Amino acid sequence: MTLLVPMYVHPAVNPDAWQALVLSAPLLYGVVLNIDDGPGTAPDPAFADAVRALRVADVRVLGYADTDYGRRPARLVAQDFERYRDWYGTDGFFLDQVAPDPAGLRHYRRLTRAARARGGRTLALNPGVHPAPGYATLADLLVTFEGDWDTYRAAPAAPSWTAGHPPTRFCHLVHGVPRGLCGLAARTAELRRAAVHCAVPGHGPNPWSALPPALRKAP
Repeated sequence: MTLLVPMYVHPAVNPDAWQALVLSAPLLYGVVLNIDDGPGTAPDPAFADAVRALRVADVRVLGYADTDYGRRPARLVAQDFERYRDWYGTDGFFLDQVAPDPAGLRHYRRLTRAARARGGRTLALNPGVHPAPGYATLADLLVTFEGDWDTYRAAPAAPSWTAGHPPTRFCHLVHGVPRGLCGLAARTAELRRAAVHCAVPGHGPNPWSALPPALRKAP
């Protein structure tokens, strides 16, 4: 099991959280960099320093790009890719709010080609549910669950097509997990064939401002 951590908090607001990521580098699949529901409109030196520290620690950094379930124009998503590459030197991209249906495959094939052309060595797609099987051919990592703990406990088993891919291709993101049950959430992800996960106790509009309890605390 490895962790993909959405890091949706400014380094000046919580520098200890960013330092905890550096200290926990061996546990991490990567960190999702989300500055302002995307890269923002200008480089932020604080984020640049934080990303540099992660890269020195050999942590993969993925720039967050909202696709609005296929409604956001491809040129704007591609602009996000370019800004992350040019301003922060990210290793790849995390495409959020991905449409899961087969009709969206053509659009997301176009987006993933654009991401690869702009230096995306690692691509994660987040439909938040199990999408049509064809999406597994587009990404290095598919987020097949994102939601709260109560919903996760009741979620159905993975569909049969996932057995044709290694568990390292799948990720579950769970928030609102009681602090003592984050380990159980990790084991549940493993049983559901997702070798990458993140389980946090956070609630509210930005639950990803809380780090997984498994990470080392900054001294």
